[in-house]
Amino acid sequence: MYAVIKTGGKQYRIQVGEKLKVEQLQVENGSELVIDQVLMVADGDKVSVGTPLVSGAKVSATVLGQGRHDKIRIFKMRRRKHYQKHQGHRQNYTEIQITAISA
Repeated sequence: MYAVIKTGGKQYRIQVGEKLKVEQLQVENGSELVIDQVLMVADGDKVSVGTPLVSGAKVSATVLGQGRHDKIRIFKMRRRKHYQKHQGHRQNYTEIQITAISA
């Protein structure tokens, strides 16, 4: 059984027991999280696709922790113009583990 959920402006294909890093959520570590924006649920040959969401479908997850991804380095340069710009970015994330999918 798997599902497609939407969180943080992105879509993820998930299964029970899977660990996932999503955009930062304002929740406590170790708490239970319910995601109700489920776009699709598949159980074997039975597939439910929402328009845009599947009604009554929920995904339960446990929050494992908060963190920051590796640094991304941005370098911009214009040739022959003596222009160089260095920039870096680290995105925050919340790590969750999927505990249940209910259709």
